[in-house]
Amino acid sequence: MKLVYSDKKTGKTGQVDIAKDRENLVVGRSMGETIDGSVGGLDGFKLLITGLSDSAGAPSRPEIEGTRKARPLIGSGPGMRHPKKGFRARRSVRGSTVSSDTAQVNTVITEYGAKPAEELFRPKEKKE
Repeated sequence: MKLVYSDKKTGKTGQVDIAKDRENLVVGRSMGETIDGSVGGLDGFKLLITGLSDSAGAPSRPEIEGTRKARPLIGSGPGMRHPKKGFRARRSVRGSTVSSDTAQVNTVITEYGAKPAEELFRPKEKKE
């Protein structure tokens, strides 16, 4: 499972992989909840869950409860790309709760830790 974190102050994002033994600290949490950043190695940081997606790429919608997959009739928001005015369609989306099927958890930093935020967003060096 990937943990994507973003900083609203700088507009930068980064991602880390959550270890299999630490995934249970995130499973069961819903969109809008705050989690501890130590789950992904961001000690001292607090992260607000803003979105999810599963292994098939289906995004989550806040109005769908639980972890189930659904095909609601939607006109805008997650799961719709550039809809025309009044256009609605059925799209496959996921519920708003993190499950074992979740591949990516999108978060925003709400509280900063002791480590400077600049260290979190350093580009990775290429291996030669």
